[in-house]
Amino acid sequence: MPQYKYKGKLKNGLKKEGTITGQTKKHVIEKLRSQGVALASVDQMESTFFNKEITFGNPVRLQDFVLFLRQFSTLLNSGVSLRDATAILAKQTSSKALGRALEQVEEELVEGRPFSEAAAQHRKVFPMIFIHMVRAGEASGSLDETLDQLALQFEKQHETRQKVKAAMAYPMIVGLVAIAVVIFLLSSVVPTFASMLSDVGGELPAITLFVLGASNVVANLWWLIVLIFVLVALIIWGVMQKPDTKYYVDYALLKMPIFGPLLQKAALARMTRTLSSLFSSSVPILQSLQMVEKIVQNEVIARSLKKSREALESGQRLTEPMKKHWVYPPLVVQMISIGEETGSLDEMLTKVAQFYEKEVEYATDKLKSLIEPIMIVLLAVIVGTIVISIIVPMFQIYSEI
Repeated sequence: MPQYKYKGKLKNGLKKEGTITGQTKKHVIEKLRSQGVALASVDQMESTFFNKEITFGNPVRLQDFVLFLRQFSTLLNSGVSLRDATAILAKQTSSKALGRALEQVEEELVEGRPFSEAAAQHRKVFPMIFIHMVRAGEASGSLDETLDQLALQFEKQHETRQKVKAAMAYPMIVGLVAIAVVIFLLSSVVPTFASMLSDVGGELPAITLFVLGASNVVANLWWLIVLIFVLVALIIWGVMQKPDTKYYVDYALLKMPIFGPLLQKAALARMTRTLSSLFSSSVPILQSLQMVEKIVQNEVIARSLKKSREALESGQRLTEPMKKHWVYPPLVVQMISIGEETGSLDEMLTKVAQFYEKEVEYATDKLKSLIEPIMIVLLAVIVGTIVISIIVPMFQIYSEI
């Protein structure tokens, strides 16, 4: 929460100064006045390591932002003024970060600034696509319709993302369960039988020796295994921060069997839906393409869009570079080409987005039904190998008695 430095006088004439925290400057002034302080100045202090609010990623959940857009559009459509609607939603939203940002935006509105300009001061809360589309809506006088479009855009983005996450999460969860079961068996169950088998003596089967070796590694070098996992996670995170290396990672993911086509369809749905929303809001095409390059979250598609933007700047058609790129199926190129020729590019992009959103839904359902038996068989093979490694020498011992 921001800190403010203030100077003033109390009712008895004594000077009073100090620091105080508050969501906005307006709240701080009201709070000090209620304490009987006649203010001479109130200034926000520069954020330091000790008073800076630390957030990771976007501080506003996507579902909270979608709800805000829907409510904002409804209030404006009902005749509520922009300032009053902002004040109402600042108090009503369940997101603290969004509420604080809206309170500060309201203060800017009181001073006569446009909503888009005030929102641009809070880039962590309000995405760039929101700022540019609101600016276009203010210019055309159709801000409520623009907010409806934005709500639909973010809703579809959220739904597609959740479907992909659900499809990817299932094998990860089963994999983690398999790892936990294996670690438990190797660290607790196998050592018990290992001591018994060593007391009996005799030559052990190869599968038993292998499992006993794995058990010793888990028991004695578990910290090294954890360290390797942490290092791999840090390396992946570092790689994803650099556009050049991220390009090769995204390329590999898109070319990956089974999951690659799903990720490609999700990325195309996100790209076409975002471009459609920007075009229908009268955002200039070059500016729209540049914006989508930054938010498409896939470096392969981002670089291809950059080539399309450069082609437009040199007088060529948008689809010329797309025809030569493997990431765009013929359907996408053909639909965009028709949109260019007929002047209905936003409508064609919407149809492409709807098609791929349905494809993602179908692909995730199919993927779940395919992965479930594979993961169960894989888990059975791993656990079965450990069990067999124990049972085989036990039978040998009993046969010799």
